[in-house]
Amino acid sequence: MELFRGVNVDWLRLKWYFLAFSMIFSVAGLISMGMHMRAIGSPVPLGVDFRGGTQVQVQFTQAPDTNKIRQATEAAGISGASIQNYDEASQNEVLISLPEQHDETSLDRGRQQIVDALQAHYGNPFTVRNVQVVGPTVGKQLEKQALLATLYSMLGMLVYLWFRFQLIYGVAAVVACFHDTLITVGAFALTNREISLTVIAAILTLVGYSMNDTIVVFDRIRENLRLSRRESLPDVVNRSINQTLSRTVLTSGLTFLTVLSLYVFGGEVLRNFSFALVVGILIGTYSSIAVAAPMLVAWQQWRASRGKAVVLPAAKRARA
Repeated sequence: MELFRGVNVDWLRLKWYFLAFSMIFSVAGLISMGMHMRAIGSPVPLGVDFRGGTQVQVQFTQAPDTNKIRQATEAAGISGASIQNYDEASQNEVLISLPEQHDETSLDRGRQQIVDALQAHYGNPFTVRNVQVVGPTVGKQLEKQALLATLYSMLGMLVYLWFRFQLIYGVAAVVACFHDTLITVGAFALTNREISLTVIAAILTLVGYSMNDTIVVFDRIRENLRLSRRESLPDVVNRSINQTLSRTVLTSGLTFLTVLSLYVFGGEVLRNFSFALVVGILIGTYSSIAVAAPMLVAWQQWRASRGKAVVLPAAKRARA
């Protein structure tokens, strides 16, 4: 199935618009992360998986009043608790988070502290639906491992593309993935959303998804370089992007509709996970066209300006 026939868009002519778009969202995300760093000591709000602490999911029989719940916890001597409505309003659920404690024993007491506070100072009957406890030491280890997992995945893809294509292809693809990750994390900082282990899983998924989309474009560029050796690289890149545009729109569009449905109907538990997928798929599809491919042209033009022009390798002929 082909949605577009005879497309002839000069994508490289739009490179400065693409650069401005990427710079605006990247800088906005970095500024927001800097503000979070000053306020909470972390570039983005971290879930209990990373910061350590206790989260208690409570369901009330009547609509809860978060202000009164906060007053109840403070009256019981619990300071710094985060209280927010959870899931749909009709569910009458609230998520109560205690800040990082200094020892594992106090963390284990978190659930009982919240239960005692609500029973003593808040009259709305309730049921504890879920409790999540993570020690501060474990949280720091998970934070380090999540960062290393993301970096190792990009490094592995760089090495693969180095041998499969050429080093510049790998560098361009990894820069595009880093660009996608930065904007996705920046979106979490801008919207004040917490990053948890499930969000890290979504980001790693997006790294692979964006890389796959980029490789499809790169492979078409190599094939066209073999078929059109006298054609300039910018023309080959534009034609390759146009030829793969239908595939890109179909695969990315259907995937986007799926994760958008997950975001809208998946509930609060999956909200941040699906938000990362929604933002990441949009940015990952965009970067394959607007970041990775133009880098190949910029690299060749830079080499030419230094008198070291190198023709990008073309695909080999298939054996009969």
